[in-house]
Amino acid sequence: MSEFFEITLGAVFVLSLSLALYLTPLVRKGAIEFGVLDNPDGKLKRHKEPTPYLGGVAVYLAFLISLGMVFDFDKELLGMLLGGTIVTMLGLFDDLRVLTPGLKILGQLLAIWVLFKSGATIQIASLPEWATLLLTVGWVVIITNAVNILDVSDGVAAGTAAIASFCLAIIALLNNRPLIASAALALSGSCAGFVWFNKAPARIYLGDTGSMFIGFMLASLTMIGDYAANNTRALLAPIFILFVPIFEVVICSVARLAKGISPLKGSPDHQAIRLKNLGWSAQKAASAIWAFQVIGGAIGIALVLVSPESSWMILGLGCMLYVGLLIWFMIYAKPPSWH
Repeated sequence: MSEFFEITLGAVFVLSLSLALYLTPLVRKGAIEFGVLDNPDGKLKRHKEPTPYLGGVAVYLAFLISLGMVFDFDKELLGMLLGGTIVTMLGLFDDLRVLTPGLKILGQLLAIWVLFKSGATIQIASLPEWATLLLTVGWVVIITNAVNILDVSDGVAAGTAAIASFCLAIIALLNNRPLIASAALALSGSCAGFVWFNKAPARIYLGDTGSMFIGFMLASLTMIGDYAANNTRALLAPIFILFVPIFEVVICSVARLAKGISPLKGSPDHQAIRLKNLGWSAQKAASAIWAFQVIGGAIGIALVLVSPESSWMILGLGCMLYVGLLIWFMIYAKPPSWH
């Protein structure tokens, strides 16, 4: 990769970070003026006072502007941006309480269809097209909603996304995909800038606008990376690069099924809430979860780089991380009771 691209990629990250730092206070002011506030409910929402939650608008704008000012778009990237815009609008309507669950699902499927038409899909040579479509739909829906589920405590979702997208940028650079690396860095910078205002005590929340957009972009970016150049087991790298969002789905689903309730039903089984129930501060819980994501991302990158012989060891470490954390959370980090 040329020195020009290296400088340009750095500019994308710095520009997206700067834009997020500039735009977030403006969006916060607008949300307060229009009364778009998240009110405490004594359950999942335990913040002390109503907090604005249109922060995702700032993340989306910082991402789009920084990327558009520096790079031209190819077909895949354009498909991601169009699909991401659809999801952002869905989240915005949902935040404004004017979207039904049925329309939300239809909108997500429309965004996925745009991805599929642009060629931004999971690529496994041995799979027929219909299986690729089903796998793509499942992956995007799970990751989009996983980030939404993760966004229950100050700084957790945005900080996790900043780390995960930075890991995706590294993999894209290793595979000589500067456009994909630029999109990942734009997302990382946008999320990192937003975290400054979202860390405990949060002054603004992502809302569905932000969590759905970030989840959709992470899912999309993981699908168009080249993982299996050194070994086929590296196809599992996205499961570790997006470690924290996927683990959030796993722990919530396992805990809810163990209680005999639907995995889709709300409960205080989230990682951050369990850690805070141990007496940890919101920032300490967020920092621990960010550390989990750094470890998961490092395992994902290592899985792409190592030889087939060494990949078994890396894969084993990754599985131990999933299983070990699940056991620790289930035994020692209990969720609070709802009254």
